Amino acid sequence: MLRIDRAIYDRIVAHARRDHPDEACGVVAGPAGSDRPERFIAMANAERSPTFYRFDSLEQLKVWREMDDRDEEPVVVYHSHTATEAYPSRTDVSYAAEPNAHYVLVSTRDPETAEFRSYRILDGEITEEKVEIQ
Repeated sequence: MLRIDRAIYDRIVAHARRDHPDEACGVVAGPAGSDRPERFIAMANAERSPTFYRFDSLEQLKVWREMDDRDEEPVVVYHSHTATEAYPSRTDVSYAAEPNAHYVLVSTRDPETAEFRSYRILDGEITEEKVEIQ
């Protein structure tokens, strides 16, 4: 189960809406081994695409080094889908390199609502998990 603070949830959804029609992406860092998403980090979609996202490699290196320096890890890796449901694509699964992360997808296809779902992705297997907003 993903337990996430309302303020961080709101920031993820706001980022997804702000970048629409392109996919948004980022991470939420937390203390290593804690499974607590605490520090929201919006990142740039290097592809600037409505159907695909990729972290900019230099920005990703900087963010991951900063997490290491702070004894943090990516607790949540998020991105948006702009025209489809919030379910991982084959490409999303192939990019899932953080075995302990919650992979959050936000669909912005409906301008009135945001579909917010979380998954564990391990060895190509997708498992949806409950989201508790605190």
